[in-house]
Amino acid sequence: MMAEQTFTITDSTGVHARPATLLVNKAGAFQSDLKVEYNGKSVNLKSIMGVMSLGIPKDAQIKVVAEGPDADEALRTIADTIKSEGLGE
Repeated sequence: MMAEQTFTITDSTGVHARPATLLVNKAGAFQSDLKVEYNGKSVNLKSIMGVMSLGIPKDAQIKVVAEGPDADEALRTIADTIKSEGLGE
């Protein structure tokens, strides 16, 4: 099973350490592979170093892709976290 969703980052500091850590921790709770794509690069959403290496700024368009047995639930959780943390929409 595969699911994907695009988000626009609205946080004035972009995806910095605190929200990145939160997303990595949430992603780690799922069996599915979770990737975040930005600027032509794709990294494992379960890797803090990978997520931070993207340097995602405000107004960036990112795509989150979940693939695996709990992909829908994983993507829903990541989407809820992005919105509830004021990180993006």
